[in-house]
Amino acid sequence: MKLLFDFFPLILFFVAFKAFGIYPATAVVIASSILQVAVFWLKNRRFERMHLISLAMVVVLGSLTLLLRDERFIKWKPTVVNWAFAVAFIGSHFVSGPTLIQRMMGHAVVLPAPIWTRLSMAWALFFVSLGCVNLYVAFSFPLEVWVNFKVFGLFGLTVLFIVGQGVYLSRHMQQPDKADNA
Repeated sequence: MKLLFDFFPLILFFVAFKAFGIYPATAVVIASSILQVAVFWLKNRRFERMHLISLAMVVVLGSLTLLLRDERFIKWKPTVVNWAFAVAFIGSHFVSGPTLIQRMMGHAVVLPAPIWTRLSMAWALFFVSLGCVNLYVAFSFPLEVWVNFKVFGLFGLTVLFIVGQGVYLSRHMQQPDKADNA
């Protein structure tokens, strides 16, 4: 159910694009993102950072798209969000304590410290790459291709990366009692 909730604005964007075009779809994604954050707040009395980053980018870039009638701004949204995540993953190496990925997954997985570092850098590189691929598709192909890529391609690449990460992690996971240096 959480997965559906997280993808709620994207699904509505896709449906609105297919039915009405990019500008109504942009208005729909702005409204549904605001609704998503509001519902999450009302239910949990807290915000998720990912929702807030996405909301900020969709409101700013979506508003520019609508005000200037220029689809290029909304095309930048996935890139900006992915690059923001990359900066967060890289930045976590420069603050004391565990890396961002270790803070996210450390409760469920025990790994040696160097593996956490590699995993964090892999996520950062993945997010940088996703941002670059989005720009390539957005500005090299027709709008319809980009929308399909945004909805299905970015999701598919993320699933493939997570599966690859799982394979990599399975070779390095430790039993909790053997995790002296994690």
